[in-house]
Amino acid sequence: MENIEEPSPLRITPTVRALSSALRGKRENVPESSRRDGDRIFPDPEKLWFKESSSKNLRNRDFLSPSTMLNTLYADGQVPPPVMSRVLSLRGNGVLPVAGGEVIGEGLRVRVDRPAAFKAVLAGGATEYLKPSSQRQSCVVLNCPALHPKPNTPAPDTLTLGQLRTVLLADHMGALLRGQGFAVSYCPTLPQDSDISTFLQALGIDWPTAPASWTNDEREEKIQEALENSPYKERETERGRRTSGGGGRKTEEGENEGALRVNLKRVFQEVGLLGYDPSLGTCTVQRDSVAHLAQLDLATADCTAAMATALHVTSCQDEFRQQQIAMLWRASGASHTQRHLVCGPVKTPGSHLTAAQYLQLRREQMKEASEMKYGDQVEGQTWDDIIRVMTSATVRFELLSTVHSSPVTLDVQREGGVSTKGPRGGVFVMYNCARLHTLFDSYERGVEKGLYPEIPEGSQLDFSSLKEEGEWLLLFNYLIPFSELLDQSGQVLDGEGGGARVNIKTEQICKFLVSLSKDFSSYYNRVHVLGEPLPHLFNQMFCRLYLLRALRELYHSALDTLNLPPIRQL
Repeated sequence: MENIEEPSPLRITPTVRALSSALRGKRENVPESSRRDGDRIFPDPEKLWFKESSSKNLRNRDFLSPSTMLNTLYADGQVPPPVMSRVLSLRGNGVLPVAGGEVIGEGLRVRVDRPAAFKAVLAGGATEYLKPSSQRQSCVVLNCPALHPKPNTPAPDTLTLGQLRTVLLADHMGALLRGQGFAVSYCPTLPQDSDISTFLQALGIDWPTAPASWTNDEREEKIQEALENSPYKERETERGRRTSGGGGRKTEEGENEGALRVNLKRVFQEVGLLGYDPSLGTCTVQRDSVAHLAQLDLATADCTAAMATALHVTSCQDEFRQQQIAMLWRASGASHTQRHLVCGPVKTPGSHLTAAQYLQLRREQMKEASEMKYGDQVEGQTWDDIIRVMTSATVRFELLSTVHSSPVTLDVQREGGVSTKGPRGGVFVMYNCARLHTLFDSYERGVEKGLYPEIPEGSQLDFSSLKEEGEWLLLFNYLIPFSELLDQSGQVLDGEGGGARVNIKTEQICKFLVSLSKDFSSYYNRVHVLGEPLPHLFNQMFCRLYLLRALRELYHSALDTLNLPPIRQL
């Protein structure tokens, strides 16, 4: 029997590439050297088309090749009939089906065959659209300097908001990378039942712990010995020649005679590492630095790949210190790739709060807001759990929705900060996720009462009944692109080159969820999904339930990357 190949999930990037290929034809294969002076200059294929996203433009097109691009490719911007035929007959793995297209004043617009796209995505359950499109076989160590002893283990009352931001970012990155197949470990290991471990658990962060009696002495001795024997160790003769102003930027308190010193500048210059501060100079090796390196050594010990990537998630205030640690690790013989994800400061105008005070404030505000909305029913373990998750969501969205290198400004006044109304980050997202669960609970109760039949197989439905503009917007802007959004963090880490710093769009999941919630809320307030129990209305209702069931799972997948469990009832 002939094997029938399963169709690939529809994707935006392959569609744009296929449209570009159709529009350029054989021109894209002409090398630059063969083009004469009179030849046209042809634009980058990636810029020939762009995907529409606004509800206004999606009313009449899904992709557009702007007239400026058409004028570059063709005289007077006139698309030859054979080229138009290629565009309209577009086919390929992962390519969205084309229903039509035409040249207008703004350029060449293309409209997707929407019923076919709805069926392709929804009829089979949409599972392939809720996970990364590829799996990777690499190891990543997420190192959070804010959690390392200096010399004592940090406590919630000493953890700054900037440091809390780095911990939340490391936790988010870990969930994203695990979903892409990376083997992820966290550094450092925290003492079991310590205040900081309990604090992180309250935020839903499952950081690795070890018994309080556990030590890493053996690894620390190994690291100390490796640094003593490092070719980058400063010898007595070098130390004698060094002047008081020639040792680079000082960050250690004093320089004891006989202390171990390592020339960090030589490390990154000889290895050819880019992006490190040229003033690193010579570093006096302190005990807490050795403990830090031993923790890194432990975190990479179980890595099955030949090379691991250590991602140091640090605040801008601690960046220089962490570059020192990275070069000390390299000087000790570690050859793992090291990248630095640097977070901007967290500002609280008019106040100074520790991480513990901030979490307590948000928890109290969340409880007060819930009591104002739901009254006396806000009591008991169920509501305690809801308030805990909603508080965690509020904190995560406040600290993770901004580009990681930019500052975050928080409103920490007692009367501000948290509301159960309006599109304000985590609370708004969790509320709309709960609305989807409530909708399906209502449907199930209708089935039990005999009002509605069970949802049929997707192959039995006519998805052309999904005509409301919000329905296509939810599919085209959220369900279809989500898989490619999940791929991005791993692609950046796998990329070759670059300096010490790495820039990852860590804010995108939070922004995606807020935008999704706004568009879903608008649709849900406008459309009555569970209509009258009349047979001629069932097909449209079932098609909408397929779409909203996929959206519910989309919420779950996106919230998983933030380690937030969905709220199922509010």
